[in-house]
Amino acid sequence: MPVLTLVSAAFVVGVEQAIQWKYGTTGAVGLLLLSVGIKVRSPALSSVGAVVLALVATGPAVSS
Repeated sequence: MPVLTLVSAAFVVGVEQAIQWKYGTTGAVGLLLLSVGIKVRSPALSSVGAVVLALVATGPAVSS
């Protein structure tokens, strides 16, 4: 069980670092809002996080 927890934590940290590296602080904030919204079962908070991530991810494609 501790190995699964360690692998899961490493995966989450890796995804967070990749998003922050690619999309900056706004991407990290969007991921934080999404994960907190899912954790506390708040549809509004998770929706805001998902929208922020979507806007950050599609921003370069839309502005071209």
